[in-house]
Amino acid sequence: MEKDEFEEVIEEALASLPEEFSRKLQNVEIVVEDEPSEELLQKLSLPRGGLLGLYHGVPLKKQSIWSPPTLPGKISIYRIPILSISRTRQGMRERIRNVVIHEVGHHFGLSDREMNAAKGGTPDRQPGARPPRQRRKR
Repeated sequence: MEKDEFEEVIEEALASLPEEFSRKLQNVEIVVEDEPSEELLQKLSLPRGGLLGLYHGVPLKKQSIWSPPTLPGKISIYRIPILSISRTRQGMRERIRNVVIHEVGHHFGLSDREMNAAKGGTPDRQPGARPPRQRRKR
């Protein structure tokens, strides 16, 4: 999937959000990056390919009029990891949409646990995510 089409799918995902949410995203930059930096992966203790998106910023839940001014939020969507784990074109589109909505959830202050439970997944794993590899006993 080319970058233009990838960005189009992101726009579709954002357009599908209810207005009450999309209205509160006006101060959030959404960018497509090929991959997260090695430094970021190390900081988060994640392997290459283990990060599909990231919200950078202060969640709305934690902002108040008493908080010091902060930079606008930013959502990074990592193209190559998403494409590498998606087997079909439709799977890519669904994964992109899920990642976008997941990161938007972080902007609103939802934790991974809260979002996964709301989507019917287990608290530690997103629905549709590959299960962890099992080591074979010898």
